[in-house]
Amino acid sequence: MNKKKNIRNARKGAFIIVSAPSGSGKSTIIKWLMDNHPELNLYFSVSCTSRPPRGSEQNGVEYFFLSPEEFRERIARDEFLEYEEVYADRFYGTLKAQVEQQADKGQNVVFDVDVKGGCNIKKYYGDRALSLFIQPPSVEALRQRLVNRGTDTPEVIESRLAKAEYEMTFAPQFDHVVVNDVLEVAEAEALEIIKSFLKA
Repeated sequence: MNKKKNIRNARKGAFIIVSAPSGSGKSTIIKWLMDNHPELNLYFSVSCTSRPPRGSEQNGVEYFFLSPEEFRERIARDEFLEYEEVYADRFYGTLKAQVEQQADKGQNVVFDVDVKGGCNIKKYYGDRALSLFIQPPSVEALRQRLVNRGTDTPEVIESRLAKAEYEMTFAPQFDHVVVNDVLEVAEAEALEIIKSFLKA
């Protein structure tokens, strides 16, 4: 029975959810995994947005670009795994059909999402999904990282930190918490967790 189950799962991809407060190094860790570990067969989930394309962005590559009206229609039809209206008419979301299509090709689909989105996707896929929470060693360390980036005003940094403290309360809802104190250590830990999950 188990053998059959494994054969069936081998044909379909798995789902890897990575969430974190802003500035915790989530995107850096995902990029490292995808660039350096092709054996994991990781592919980004292509999300939808209602914002217009920027620069050389192409529909279906970086995002699927929808009008706010189309986005609302798809929400009404329950087509999204998760979505958020960041501000009026500016939506971001993940389509169930797109993700299933990627998994059907045998791709292990990676989600780089906020904590609420991560919890929703995990709830939807259950054991087919692995959820990782990348946590800064402390709020103070996070403050230092955001200051060192030099891209935000002090007010924006304070608002991000307040949001980060709130988001860190979601950590227990994830399968694993990886503390990103030393980046190389956090990357290695994430790699081992994902390898074990994909072998199971």
